[in-house]
Amino acid sequence: MNIHQVRNATIVVEYAGKKFLVDPMLAEKGTYPPFPNALRQDQNNPLVSLPTHIENIIQNIDAVIVTHLHYDHWDEAAKDSLPKEIKIFAQNDEDATEIRNDGFQNVEVLHEDTVFDGIQLIKTKGEHGRGEILKLAGLVCGIVFKHPSEKTLYVAGDTVWYKEVQEVIDSHNPEIIVVNAGDNQFLQGGSLIMGKEDVHEVSKAAPNAKIITVHMEAVNHWGLSREELKSFINENEHMSNVLVPDDGESYSF
Repeated sequence: MNIHQVRNATIVVEYAGKKFLVDPMLAEKGTYPPFPNALRQDQNNPLVSLPTHIENIIQNIDAVIVTHLHYDHWDEAAKDSLPKEIKIFAQNDEDATEIRNDGFQNVEVLHEDTVFDGIQLIKTKGEHGRGEILKLAGLVCGIVFKHPSEKTLYVAGDTVWYKEVQEVIDSHNPEIIVVNAGDNQFLQGGSLIMGKEDVHEVSKAAPNAKIITVHMEAVNHWGLSREELKSFINENEHMSNVLVPDDGESYSF
């Protein structure tokens, strides 16, 4: 398997001979207004450029996985650049309908028993924040990838650490885990995705797994920098299993 960090939550996963594009936000730097009621109101999103040309990212993609429809996971540039016949997996019927309304013809809803060319794609739960903010943040999902020739991969999606993440780790024993770890938040309501303490919990729950942190420093409401997370990892020796990639960096397992 190869996991290529593109930007924000956008990753390319090469797994059991297939190439998946997860949560594509493919716009040029500064295309969209900032998320309101958050830091950096003077900076448009995305905050940084793609690390390579968009054509290099979408080349030879076999399927796209959209964990939810927030524009930092599924944007107009992705809709415009991806071929309308490409296979797309969505978290539920509502999201699938919206994606079909954008002209995509091959959209499937993820379940706990979805199979794509011999690869198990298991939809997992997530909570996009804690408390009242959940009503505004909406539904999200993650995915576990399984295949006899590969290590088990868990892409947690836009979730904080909570009991369901623990349960996924306990039941599937993933050897590779990708977590969205930018501690993104609005001025009220707390963290929408994992911060450093959440990553710490994942590390403790899966001490033998490699943990890759993404969704960092790319949209205006981020709260945790790569540098701060790296310092936190260095202060906690048992977190040596946590990797903090730069945009454009990839890992093979």
